[in-house]
Amino acid sequence: MDVQTLKQRIVAVETKREYLLQLLEQPNLGALRVDVNQALEEMDDLIDEYRRTFPQG
Repeated sequence: MDVQTLKQRIVAVETKREYLLQLLEQPNLGALRVDVNQALEEMDDLIDEYRRTFPQG
């Protein structure tokens, strides 16, 4: 996978992360809140790892 493709995929992950943040604001999320929080944590880890690997990406 080339660096440009990887950058595009990270942008897509960041976009989906924003959607999850909006979802987390919903009062009727119930038990799904745990899964949303877990997904956010994993996305943050992925984004952090990408930024450490490609500091200017």
